[in-house]
Amino acid sequence: MTERSLAPSRYAANQLERLRILLVEDDEGDAFLVRELLTEADAPFELTVASTLREARERLTGIECILLDLGLPDAEGIDGLRKLLAVAEGAAVCVLTGRSDEHLGMQAVAEGAQDYLVKGQVDGVLLVRSLRYAVERKRADENARRLREVELLQAESARLERGLLPQPLMQTAEVGVETFYRSGRALGLLGGDFFDVVQIGDDRLHVIVGDVCGHGVDEAALGVELRVAWRALVLAGVPEDQVLPSLEQVLMSERRAREVFATVAAAVIDLPANRATVRLAGHPPPVVLSGGRARPVAARTGIVLGVRPTPTPATELEFPGDDWSLLMYTDGLIEGHTGGAGTERLDVDGLCKLLDEPAAREVPLAGLPPWLVARADQDNGGPLTDDVAMLLISRGGGR
Repeated sequence: MTERSLAPSRYAANQLERLRILLVEDDEGDAFLVRELLTEADAPFELTVASTLREARERLTGIECILLDLGLPDAEGIDGLRKLLAVAEGAAVCVLTGRSDEHLGMQAVAEGAQDYLVKGQVDGVLLVRSLRYAVERKRADENARRLREVELLQAESARLERGLLPQPLMQTAEVGVETFYRSGRALGLLGGDFFDVVQIGDDRLHVIVGDVCGHGVDEAALGVELRVAWRALVLAGVPEDQVLPSLEQVLMSERRAREVFATVAAAVIDLPANRATVRLAGHPPPVVLSGGRARPVAARTGIVLGVRPTPTPATELEFPGDDWSLLMYTDGLIEGHTGGAGTERLDVDGLCKLLDEPAAREVPLAGLPPWLVARADQDNGGPLTDDVAMLLISRGGGR
């Protein structure tokens, strides 16, 4: 029968990383004993000794674990522990004292120490094991703290981004407006797409949907700037044919690089006349839903904003009857593939076919934008990669 030793097993030195320890101890005899215990455990370590708290502060660089005696010339008891914890940064702190006081040990751990060890009651293996466990607990605590900070930062960013999305500025009950926004930016709520609705007087509704090229934070910020600038221009009474040229000036002065441009679809709806003036700057055309059919607006398209300042042509649109919807969207909605891995894009014609499906007619107007995105995701074989913004302006039955 093979006998099994009950003695604690020693550490395999080649399996453990070197432990960098700072011993804060003013008694040379106790410091010698600690070094002997560590050597006895046959574990790789680097031991630095400081006899005062002031000296310890100067030797913290690269230290993973601190062994602290509670009776120092310049720091006594729990107060000394607090002072050391305040400067220990990422190092684990273990109390090593001659005081066998359970209450004091609990207080030390409550203050932030990773362990409380009593001199004379630990051997080398137990000491090294306690120090390594303390280091791992400290790392776990630091990782949990960093994760919490990231979560709080993400929550704060989300609140900020939600606050930057506009609320339609309108009073009329003659038309309804449904909005939709989904960022293609990872972990972001706001992308380079933007939209807004502003009513001027009792009879005119100004609407815009735009797309700043790119998907980063800079593009998202520029999209917000352009939306706010557009709203300010409209509220200031700038003539309709001067709004987009003025917006282009803002784009060119605020963009981070000359190659950044934006596409825009803008419309001014004359409510009493039941008509609209549509301007497209490199943007896909709106779609009109009426009489059970969906058709793109046959609008003239100007060049994108930010390349070569050029007046954007206007197209007059007569709405058929009193039951219609005008769908304005960014190209993220129509650039997805059809048939999953296929190369064919949804495009404007595909969007109109989706809207003509019997299933689409059964969807309430308020749910139509998210339904369209869900269908585009499905046909794409996964989520669309670009930002998607939509405005659905409806009158009467809406279709």
